[in-house]
Amino acid sequence: MMGRKCCCEPDFSTKKAIPEGYKKALWVVFILNSMMFLAEIATGFFSKSASLQGDALDFLGDALNYAISLLVIGYSLRVTAWAAILKGATMGLLGAWVLAITLWHIAHAIVPEATTMSIVGSVALLVNVVSFLLLWRFRSEDANMHSAWICSRNDVIGNCAVLLAAFGVFHWVKGWPDYSVAFIMALLALQGAWVSIRMALKELRSLSVC
Repeated sequence: MMGRKCCCEPDFSTKKAIPEGYKKALWVVFILNSMMFLAEIATGFFSKSASLQGDALDFLGDALNYAISLLVIGYSLRVTAWAAILKGATMGLLGAWVLAITLWHIAHAIVPEATTMSIVGSVALLVNVVSFLLLWRFRSEDANMHSAWICSRNDVIGNCAVLLAAFGVFHWVKGWPDYSVAFIMALLALQGAWVSIRMALKELRSLSVC
């Protein structure tokens, strides 16, 4: 039929409706995550905490993911699905990097500084709770928005775990609580990557059916 466009045809220009408040929420969480990356990468290095360094890399990954979300906001489902795949791949790479940092700390039996972990972890938790709440109502819109929400969800869980690790390091003066939390954070990143990519591929398959 003339004028009818098959759903299998690529559509990179047609924009879809943007949920009210979504763009503003993304800008806020992008700025917050960028600032927390700079704060945590420095304090994580000086406190010798694998979990803080892992959380810093997670903040960096989230900031990049939110930036990608801002770039493709409002575009067709095909474009946002591919963006979600890119963000999932980023989460997966960062998860693998955190795992490598953790193994290095275990090999060198490094004991981190608990007080710094507690202070920075508390600030990071507050930032991530704000991000989580801002993105909550957009989590079911599409794979791209869902992946952005997964980032904030994983960060809230990770920060709670960092605070538990700080308590464990302070109580036992051992590095294993820090290693354990960093390992869990790596697994969360890998799991989030898998969920985001799987959901995006499902959307792409639905678009290929004419």
